[in-house]
Parts: sequence; C-alpha cells; structure tokens
Amino acid sequence: MRYFSGLLLTATFAFLGTVRGEDKPVVVKLDKLSATAPATWKNEKPTNRLRKYQFKLPGAKDHPDAELTIMGESLPTPEKNFPKWKVMFDAPEGKTVDDISKTAKWEVPGANVNVLDITGTWKYKERPFDPKSKLMVLDDWRVIWVIVDEKDKKGEVTESTHFRLSGPAPTVAEHAKEFEKWIKSFK
Repeated sequence: MRYFSGLLLTATFAFLGTVRGEDKPVVVKLDKLSATAPATWKNEKPTNRLRKYQFKLPGAKDHPDAELTIMGESLPTPEKNFPKWKVMFDAPEGKTVDDISKTAKWEVPGANVNVLDITGTWKYKERPFDPKSKLMVLDDWRVIWVIVDEKDKKGEVTESTHFRLSGPAPTVAEHAKEFEKWIKSFK
C-alpha cells in the first residue's frame, strides 16, 4: 500500500509539473528575430500546418476570446495581401472598406512591419480558397494583420511572417496596444 501511495504521489507531481510547464513563457521565433509572448496569452496547438504558433487572448467583459495566429512565409507583400484581406469585410452603409481600415508601417531591428487594422463585418472562412469551407459572418469584428519582413545585412527581405489578431472588436481593442508593443519588441 505504501508503494502504491508513493507511486500515486510521484505521478501526481509529474502531472502537475507538466501542467506548470505549459505556463512557461513562450518565445516566438521567426527566422532571425524572436520575442516572448505576454503571459496572459494562452499558447495553443496550431489548428493547421500553415500556423507556426497560435494563442487565445482573454475576452473583454461579456465577449469571447480573441485569437492570434502566426504563419510562416506566404505571399509576402502588403500590396498583394491587403487588398485580398480587405474584401473579406463589409463596410456599413455609406462607407467603404478603406473608411473602416487603417494601415501603418514600422521598423524593428532587422525588419519592416506593415499593419492592416479593420473593424466591421468579417466574412470569415477557415480555409478561404476551399469552396466547401463554411462562411461565417461575424459582426463588429476586428482583425489586425501584420506582415513582418525580415531583412539581411543588405536590406533585402529574407523571410516574411504573417500575424493575425482577430476577435470581437471590444476584445481586440483591449489587446491592441499590448500586441503592438509585442511586435515592436522582436529582436
């Protein structure tokens, strides 16, 4: 009996150690740059192979959580992506998608950063180019897309990484400043 109790106690501590291990800060690594994700962001297993990282960010009062996905290289330029992403939104009557979206450019050491921030009705499909993927219409949704273009010593782009923070507008608003600060912390 004493052996069984000791074994049970050992298994319990091993399990608790594993659970606590998930609470360790997550360092998001791009090609050459990295930054530690805020502790309040829950690291999740990516739901598909295109995603390198995936996080849940706590919901605002009476609102669902937001999701942050980080995808490796795909179409790198904002000129190619921003128009595609804008057509995923419906603007309110009397406005255009350009009226409800904002763009920004920043620099972090070793990279250029381009941002597209839209709030409105998002026509979301998990797999945008799959005709069988179900369309979800999400009202009062905010999406902040970020493209981080890492550069070599000559200033040439070597790697592009896409970030997408999406969720109910109030939830994303609660995390927007922290998200921007985190993106700007990549070194």
